[in-house]
Amino acid sequence: MSQTGPQSALRNIPRVVVKPTWDNIIAATYLAKGIVFFIAHPFLYPLLKARLLPAFLLSAFVLINLFVWTLLPQVLFLKLFHTAGSAWVNAIFLVLGEGAAVVAILFESFLVDESQVDIFDAVLIYKGYEDLVRRHRPVTEDALNDPVRRLGKPTHSSVYVPFSFRQIAEFVLLLPVNFIPYVGVPVFLLLTGYRAGPFQHWRYFQLQGYDRKQRNAAIKRRRWQYTWYGTVYLFLQLVPPFSMFFLMTAPASSALWAADLEKVRREQEANLVQAPEYTDEPDATV
Repeated sequence: MSQTGPQSALRNIPRVVVKPTWDNIIAATYLAKGIVFFIAHPFLYPLLKARLLPAFLLSAFVLINLFVWTLLPQVLFLKLFHTAGSAWVNAIFLVLGEGAAVVAILFESFLVDESQVDIFDAVLIYKGYEDLVRRHRPVTEDALNDPVRRLGKPTHSSVYVPFSFRQIAEFVLLLPVNFIPYVGVPVFLLLTGYRAGPFQHWRYFQLQGYDRKQRNAAIKRRRWQYTWYGTVYLFLQLVPPFSMFFLMTAPASSALWAADLEKVRREQEANLVQAPEYTDEPDATV
């Protein structure tokens, strides 16, 4: 991943927030498109059902314990910087953020990453890019109307989001940003989204066979699109009843975006092949 840290995101907050480009907004809307796509395509439901109960139990256990044991101490601490009302609001969002981080780390590390890879690959197959998926796993010709059932076992290491100690460390270090009255929570989401956004295309980079240099170049081209995408993604993780559902729809979202990027990339390559070669020779027909 790019070595640019949260300081760069902080310096560019005015440009990203005050003057968002249309591309940034479009990137963030893929998360909504992914939710709609997931709901509208039942072939993805078995992947959700297999994880729904353990996800619910894990999320409930973590959030109940955090609210019981950590909410009041954090409210009392935030009252040193806030009015009473904003202290409660920021403390609730802070606990939700902590819960989302803990659940995501546990769930993604031990329960859901394989399912996220399957969702991402199935959506790419549905969109007509099974040749990309075949680079890392077999795709059968059976059950043509069910991309999930066509997926074979991966033949290469398959990771949707890699474990990142740096991302966790930045999350912890940036938690004090939530102490800022009113604007603390959105700024915190923006700064952490700066890192989280590109990770949502890790699988796409993996299927493309990118090395670190190519991956960083791709991230740099779409740095602020990824930041907006990551910010909205993290906000959805703060919605307790649906955070695990959104965790499963996120791969559909990122795969839809990857499919559109792949379409543009292939069209550009085709145009380069079809473009006539330049020559200094005069046209014989003139």
